[in-house]
Amino acid sequence: MKKYLLLIFLILFSTKSLGSIKNEIIKTFSEIKNLNFEFTQTINGKDETGNCSIVFPKKIYCKYNFKFNKVLVSNGSSLVIKSDKNNQYYRYSLKDTALNLLLDKKYILGKMRILNGSLIDEKFFLFSIEENNQTLNIFFDKNNYNLIGWQTEDIYQNLTITYIYDLKVNQNIKDDIFKLPKNN
Repeated sequence: MKKYLLLIFLILFSTKSLGSIKNEIIKTFSEIKNLNFEFTQTINGKDETGNCSIVFPKKIYCKYNFKFNKVLVSNGSSLVIKSDKNNQYYRYSLKDTALNLLLDKKYILGKMRILNGSLIDEKFFLFSIEENNQTLNIFFDKNNYNLIGWQTEDIYQNLTITYIYDLKVNQNIKDDIFKLPKNN
């Protein structure tokens, strides 16, 4: 009987509680000023890859590994997606996109503090945020507490899953990359 009690005690105290994981994620995320990372993004079953820089609040620059020089840029108020494919240029108000929530660290931290979060496959910690008929799922690594991706719907209601890797935090990022590209 003592063996079983000892085993139960060891199991209970050797695993991190969900509350402590949540607190460590919040602490780690709150210390971030900017991020650089590689990504794989899946939209409707099609994968795209590239690299991004995010500066909080609300600035993002992503260059896709795509033969048509696709870029996505937000200066904090507008979002532009530009590609050489058929000379495509799309400009949106950032507030009309799911990125508006994702790029607002203060908002995300506020939501993380009141949400419980959940553990997925004993590897990932998920916060699911509902706002203005949009769902933003944000995933963190359970062990190092870093952001590893997100899932949402794009402005065309396509399911978009972004997995990030080779994460670098609080690097020097030149502000001029967040200037919106011009329509040719």
